[in-house]
Formats: sequence, structure tokens, C-alpha cells
Amino acid sequence: MSEMIFYERVVVLNDKTHGGLRVRPASSFAYAARTNSVPLLSSEFFEAAREYPIVFARGEAGPVAAALLGLREAENLFVDRDGKWDARYVPAFVRRYPFVPGKGPQGELLVCIDEASSCFDAGEGEALFQEGKPTPQLEHAMKFLAEFHQAAAITETLGRRLQDLGVLRQADSVAQLTDGTQFRLNGLNVVDESKLRALDRGVVQELFASGGLAVIYAHLMSLGNLGGLVDRLSKRGASVKPTVS
Repeated sequence: MSEMIFYERVVVLNDKTHGGLRVRPASSFAYAARTNSVPLLSSEFFEAAREYPIVFARGEAGPVAAALLGLREAENLFVDRDGKWDARYVPAFVRRYPFVPGKGPQGELLVCIDEASSCFDAGEGEALFQEGKPTPQLEHAMKFLAEFHQAAAITETLGRRLQDLGVLRQADSVAQLTDGTQFRLNGLNVVDESKLRALDRGVVQELFASGGLAVIYAHLMSLGNLGGLVDRLSKRGASVKPTVS
């Protein structure tokens, strides 16, 4: 899963090139309307589990935790026609837009932006730099990105740990229309409860102490939201019969 979902033209932010740039809040979530899943931080699982199915997708460095937002390609069922987000909790990956963390040659954290975003303007909005130094607005964004980057590393570690323990299993989700047409989301993984229960007591205690066990159960609880995605798809004009395994 790409870190650059819905980002069009990502560049490193610097005061030389962007000294006069201003930023304003996104007027809508239209930029995320064609995204059917986004990466999720383990620290978000408890809030996100009330709204979205949480799954583990395949990633280059291991399993990637993700919030499932739709059942069809390029369709986010939580963004309505007016660009409003139809859920109480918005994932941090979505909220960080139009900023995004990058990595420098020495591994240092860089602040990057989507130059194509309508959030940036030379005339309206809050300034990003003042006399070559970050403004409070930019410092707030930098703090958010640093915390996001740190939490993402913790989440990646959890995903690899679950993979190493062998408790993940493939669980393809299928939504079937009344005419027989099927929408299938392949390559998704969930925690296998039977394998989780079979873990050595010492491993379970380690997961409990690290907070990982609570996160795992939040993930398992969230899978009940798959039916909610089917309901949302149905309301958009598609009559569906879910078969989720």
C-alpha cells in the first residue's frame, strides 16, 4: 500500500521555494473520494474500530494495517457527493493531507507537501514561513507528522510481529450483487483467532504487556463493520448480498 495515495505532486517543503506559500484547511474530502483503503496507525485502532473494518494488506516491508473504506476499486463509501466525510472518526492518514512525512538521505524526517493541492495559495490562508522560519501553523503540522511517523514505525513493528508469529490468515471479502456480479477485495489478511489462542503463554503475556493484544482484539471487533460497507454500497444504488469469509 502506497504512502502517497491521493497525493499528486509531492515535494520537500523549504523556505527558499515556498517562502510565500500559505495554507488553508481543505474545503472537502474530495481528494480521498477515490481511495478504498488507507493505512491506519495502531494507536487509532480503538477509535477506528467503531467505524471501519481494519485489515492487514500486503506491503513491501510486511503487513500494513489499513482501514477499509470501500468494496470497489477507486470508491470511498465514507465521502459523500458533497465531499463530506460520513463518519465520526477520520483516519490520521487522511487528516495529515496536504502534508506528508518524507525521509532524507541520512534518514532524517522531512516535511513534504502536495504542490497540486488547492489548500496552498500565495494569497489566502495561514503563512508557512515568516522571515525564513516556520510559523506556528507549520510547527503544528511538523509536530503532527513527527508523531505520525513515530506511530507508523510502531504499527509496522506490530504487523511484522504478527506475521512472524504466524497468526495472520488470508480473508478475501466478497460483495455479491443480486444479478450475480461480485466485487472481491483480494490480498487482505486478518488475525486467526484459533492461532492466537494457540500461542505460547509467554508470547501472549508479551503481547499483553506491550499493548499489542488489545490492538489485536480491536482489529477483530472491527471486522463486524464489513456489513456496514455493504449497506453503504447498497444505499449508493447497488443491491448487494454480502459473502464475507
